[in-house]
Amino acid sequence: MVTLSPQLIENLDLSAGGILGQSARIDPFHVRKLNEDDMVEELDMSDELLKRLKAENIDALISVVGGQGLSILYKLHRKGLNTVCVPRSIDNDIASTSVSFGFNSALSFTIEMLDRARQAAQSARKIAVVEVQGAQAGWLALQAGIAACADAVLIPEISCDLKILAGRLKDKISPRRPYGLVVVAEGAKFIKKTQKEESTSSLKASLSPLATGEASDHVIHRSGMAAETVATGLQLLIAEETYPLVIGPWVRGGTPTAVDRQLGMAYGAGALQALKAGKNGVMVAFVPPEIKFIPLAEAINKVRTVSADSEFLKIADSLGIYCGR
Repeated sequence: MVTLSPQLIENLDLSAGGILGQSARIDPFHVRKLNEDDMVEELDMSDELLKRLKAENIDALISVVGGQGLSILYKLHRKGLNTVCVPRSIDNDIASTSVSFGFNSALSFTIEMLDRARQAAQSARKIAVVEVQGAQAGWLALQAGIAACADAVLIPEISCDLKILAGRLKDKISPRRPYGLVVVAEGAKFIKKTQKEESTSSLKASLSPLATGEASDHVIHRSGMAAETVATGLQLLIAEETYPLVIGPWVRGGTPTAVDRQLGMAYGAGALQALKAGKNGVMVAFVPPEIKFIPLAEAINKVRTVSADSEFLKIADSLGIYCGR
């Protein structure tokens, strides 16, 4: 544990937000440990966690967490933990809030990297295929792609036909403009031609020697697969050379933007107000122009996705950016 004193907070470097660390990957209800037989088993350590918090005289917990963390905190709340949650997501996919803490910083860095990729593609006369974060929601890819004036943006919400994408790129590429920029969210989906074949269980398909990363949930999806899929598919359909680039989780580092600093201060102040007002088991949400408190039960198990009538999709269409539709 790190004791947060006023002096420590004042002297923290602006880029050292990771001093507190993250534990979203560690679910206290499912802790993997080796037993006496050297076999991995899952244990429920939630009671031990609550006892430790009580021993440290911690009356309430303000947690800066993502979607998985919200579900964990909700279960801990039901077991007696006093908690207020602040939404953190560089994908901006947490429901019940317009902007999650960390999204603007990730967006700014992604736009900067896309600008560099565009310049490199222009110089090398190639098509840059850049993969960004966004397993379930395409906010980061869409907003960054619009800002960088990409030729195409592929997001999880809209399945893409690579043949149509290749045709759109052919129309744009010319001797005067011999390059292109395609932004791909890591969770982008692609339309495939259906073939008649015997039905196979998802587990058997994933274990097949010819299994791909999309065989089923039994396969471990790796970073860069979306960019490689698009780059390889385009290379087979058009004459121009393509090259994939993965920004991925590297957007998590760096100094927070001014917007995120202000948003973080507002979320922190709101969390304290909630505790002082006796509110418990809630998430602080930014619903312009106000800060509201949403019960955790209403905030979990939901994903904020890009709707079909999103203004950002309309902006992309007006700019001639192909988004799969």
